[in-house]
Amino acid sequence: MSIFSAKVCEKESKALSRVGIFFSVLLTVVFYLLRPAPARASGCPLNSPHGQIKHVIYIQFDNTHFTRDNPNVPSDLEQMPHLLNFLEDNGTVLTNHHTPLISHTANDILTSFTGVYPDRHGVPVANSFRYFNPNGTSNTGVSFAYWTDPIFDPSTATPTDTTFNMLAADGRNAPAPWVAYTRAGCNFGGVATANMVLENIATDIPTVFGANSPQAQEVASNPTLAFADFVGIGIHCAAGDTLCSAANGGEQDMLPDEPGGYSGFNALFGHKYVAPQISPNGPLTDLNGNVIKDAGGDPGFPGFDGMSAAVSLSYVAAMQEHGVPITFAYISDAHDKHPTGPAYGPGEAGYVAALAAYDDAFRKFFSRLAHDGITKDNALFIVTADEGDHFVGGLPSPANCDGIHIPCTYSKIGEINTNLAGLLATEKGNTTPFAVHSDDAPTIYITGNPARTDPVTRSFARDLSGLTAVNPITGRTDVIAQFLADPVEMKLLHMITADPARTPTLTMFADPNYFLVAGAPNCSSPCVTENPAFAWNHGDVQSDISTTWLGMVGPGVRHNGVDSKTWSDHTDIRPTMMLLLGLQDDYTHDGRTLVEDLRASALPNSVRRSAVAFRLLAQEYKQISAPVGKLGLASLAVSTTALTGDDATYTRLEDRLSTINNERDELAAKMIKQLEDAEFNNKPVNLLSTLQLAFEAEVLLRQVRQ
Repeated sequence: MSIFSAKVCEKESKALSRVGIFFSVLLTVVFYLLRPAPARASGCPLNSPHGQIKHVIYIQFDNTHFTRDNPNVPSDLEQMPHLLNFLEDNGTVLTNHHTPLISHTANDILTSFTGVYPDRHGVPVANSFRYFNPNGTSNTGVSFAYWTDPIFDPSTATPTDTTFNMLAADGRNAPAPWVAYTRAGCNFGGVATANMVLENIATDIPTVFGANSPQAQEVASNPTLAFADFVGIGIHCAAGDTLCSAANGGEQDMLPDEPGGYSGFNALFGHKYVAPQISPNGPLTDLNGNVIKDAGGDPGFPGFDGMSAAVSLSYVAAMQEHGVPITFAYISDAHDKHPTGPAYGPGEAGYVAALAAYDDAFRKFFSRLAHDGITKDNALFIVTADEGDHFVGGLPSPANCDGIHIPCTYSKIGEINTNLAGLLATEKGNTTPFAVHSDDAPTIYITGNPARTDPVTRSFARDLSGLTAVNPITGRTDVIAQFLADPVEMKLLHMITADPARTPTLTMFADPNYFLVAGAPNCSSPCVTENPAFAWNHGDVQSDISTTWLGMVGPGVRHNGVDSKTWSDHTDIRPTMMLLLGLQDDYTHDGRTLVEDLRASALPNSVRRSAVAFRLLAQEYKQISAPVGKLGLASLAVSTTALTGDDATYTRLEDRLSTINNERDELAAKMIKQLEDAEFNNKPVNLLSTLQLAFEAEVLLRQVRQ
């Protein structure tokens, strides 16, 4: 080859090289433009130890189980290994974790968000409740309503009770969970999260947007579209953050009773306003690339039953990528065929397929977050479930099915619907008119609102306790009531709010196979039937319902794998998060920090210096304060004896329970004061004081047991 030819080839080679470089750069630019946007830097100055935590990802499942419902079938979490392994390998899963009462979606989630029991947030019965009218009748209130709403009664435009749905113990609007974050300068996103986003278009729209607003006009003209546009998704912004500006559809974030005041904050309410900000290049899609839309095909919120893992986690990732570093999200259960049913049994093909889809969603979610630079090293992950469930059904077929290799089928499946009014009339001759919040643990509202000591109430309770039914699954005769509580015991269990109209006459904790309703006062139609549309009961007090799980991963969390020893409940989530994040609420919690599963470096000096005393005090506190702690369960047995006994027995035991409740409240207040002082006010727990308080707690427990 000549020198000339060589130079020509060299020039061609360089030209080709330049072309290659050009296309390489072009492809890089295209890839950068098309890839999910990285997490946008925000002015969110969390005060976590060593400043490591930059993001918070809170996920709450509906009815998702750590333990197996069938010993042969892997549990829900076992069938989601991408989630379970992430939690166990990088943090701690607490499996001795509990709910408040009653154990139901709305109050369990709200207790988790706030760190206070239902008597302090206003929703002890869920997902609906009743309230007494002045004439002694009762109406329905729906638990799911935006934070500042009055009671949502879908049966009337003029409810007689107009108190806040979210009601603090002093009768004011309960403090809101996003405030600690937004005051610190952090944007807060809610994805189908109870009462932190709009829940309905009846009361929420006029409360937030105004009765004559364009949004209210859309409700009137196209309610289905309005639900997709405005319900279910929201962002509460830090003061002055342009994300929630009026130009983006932002509204004033009004919290009229927030301690210390709350002004200068805006929020975005609904997919219509949130989606353009977190998906600016086109419609928001789920993790599988499908446009998120409602059942009618309108892009927007798909409904609470439509919040599969692929949908909910996509909202979370998009928010995290676009300036919302604090995200709370809800994922609907996998054991029902949403939105129409029927219910699946453990190991049924539809159930297994749903969990496989959830697992794949978590695989994609963690991969996407890692691509965005959001990992266990700079983010706090909190994952839990609102409550457990009791499966109502017969044995599976074949007997050795495991769901994974051999699908299970069920010839007998479905909760046992039972007409209380019919059974009372036919078995006891009691036709007292009443209404119920239908449930496995029904709250009962006797018409006329008689006092707890009234002969009508006393006879009603005794008759309730004696009801039986033939179980259509087993063929056995069951006693339906397992525990009874009237307002004395309900107060001890944190079930009495500041609104007397919401106080039920009685609460019945039933055999967990039964779902109790108030139908006609006869059994002309069968009073006991199996309902295959629903097969997973909750609301009740039994362990498989009131025990759930809590997973924590992130800076400051120990790698303990599974912690089955530490007793905790939903109120403990909030103070644990606040301590890890270096934030503080404007109210006292009912829960305590779970120091057993936190690194010493994440704890304030006041807790480290008094570690032994802190743990002892915290453990004793939970057992006298938690509704399903030792004192709560023991007192529930005493209450049942009182309500089923003669008047002398009733008076003696109820008076004693009232005294114990007062003593418990006084003692618990002293204990939580010391715990919160150590957690947030740099005051170590005093060992001698702890020993005295622990001794008093044990004496109180002994008194209840005796």
